[in-house]
Amino acid sequence: MAHVINLQCRECKSEYPIEPLNACEICFGPLEVAYNYDSIAKAVSRESIESGPQTMWRYHDFLPVEKEAAIDISTGFTPLIHAKNLGQQLGLDYLYIKNDSVNPTFSFKDRPVSVTATKALEFEFDVLACVSTGNLMGSVAAHGAKAGMETMVFYPSNLETGKIMGAAVYGPTMVAVDGTYDQANRFCSELADTYRWAFVNINMRPYYAEGSKTLGYEVAEQLGWNAPDHCIVPGASGELHTKIWKGLEEFGDAGLIKQPSTRMHLAQASGCSPIVHAFEMESNHVNPVRPNTIAKSLAIGNPAAGPYSLEVLNNTGGTGISAPENTIIDGIKLLAETEGIFTETAGGVVISSLQRLVEQKKIKKNEVTVAFITGNGLKTLDAMGDFNKAVNTTPDMESFEAAIRSN
Repeated sequence: MAHVINLQCRECKSEYPIEPLNACEICFGPLEVAYNYDSIAKAVSRESIESGPQTMWRYHDFLPVEKEAAIDISTGFTPLIHAKNLGQQLGLDYLYIKNDSVNPTFSFKDRPVSVTATKALEFEFDVLACVSTGNLMGSVAAHGAKAGMETMVFYPSNLETGKIMGAAVYGPTMVAVDGTYDQANRFCSELADTYRWAFVNINMRPYYAEGSKTLGYEVAEQLGWNAPDHCIVPGASGELHTKIWKGLEEFGDAGLIKQPSTRMHLAQASGCSPIVHAFEMESNHVNPVRPNTIAKSLAIGNPAAGPYSLEVLNNTGGTGISAPENTIIDGIKLLAETEGIFTETAGGVVISSLQRLVEQKKIKKNEVTVAFITGNGLKTLDAMGDFNKAVNTTPDMESFEAAIRSN
């Protein structure tokens, strides 16, 4: 917090105080946190970070809250796995999986919510709230419980059972909205204007978004203080894509790594790919779509950070790529069968898109490539269907051997 200057409009650069604000009064552009990077560079070193906790809070100097006040449920510093088996299948020698599905609520959302819940207490909010495609509401409910706050989560009523129960267990007020995520989001924006609630991804969005930067920091540190050549990031609002890149850039600006030249690829499901469509059309405008995808955690038809994700794609030489709906489950199974990692549908989109990038020769054999797996497969069992083909036997050797032979 000592290194935070103010909030700044991403469009017109107007400045605002550190308050629960999310939109510029002049041009209505989104606000984000501005830092004193000279001050950060003097305060941090590789050694100071390495001596910190084995969580995202080892990077507290780059975050807009005080470490001592953190609502911390041991989020972050998740494994970066050299995926040799999958890499061999794809022809990549240096493929890594950043497995963020092992966070406390089994998704990357614990990173931004940890920051936001801490900031909400600083602003003396009593209610922590969100509108969610699934993973976020579980994280908000968990952090609200840890913080002792009243918690309210809004979500499309057709969401996967695993994600609904994964939030309900923490005891929040659950509000199922009949409609799409985008319709629920518009409704919650009205609520945020009416009630003094800390909606993590609405009025608290500038602080919320900052937590995702820690994925970029961790990958660079885990690669021996080097940025990768390629990142493949799942895209919903587009914010995760922009913040991983921001994290790598900030590490470069602080002198912790060489200035990154990473190509930031964005993966979306074909049934909801407004950012990828704009990229393919070489447009700067993201047209909203009505989602129709099994990857419900990516089903945001009007992505808030879409234009900024497009900027990152174009500025880094990345590719926007969509996974056909009929390849998403195959992507889940491929990762599970090669690396023993069970991911949700968003991860299936990432692996399917990675395959397509390799086929299109966008990634070379010897380039360091990181695929981001952001949620656990147990959350989206509904989408998997019945693919279990069990061998039935009675508990005797003869029956077992006969069943195996006939399988």
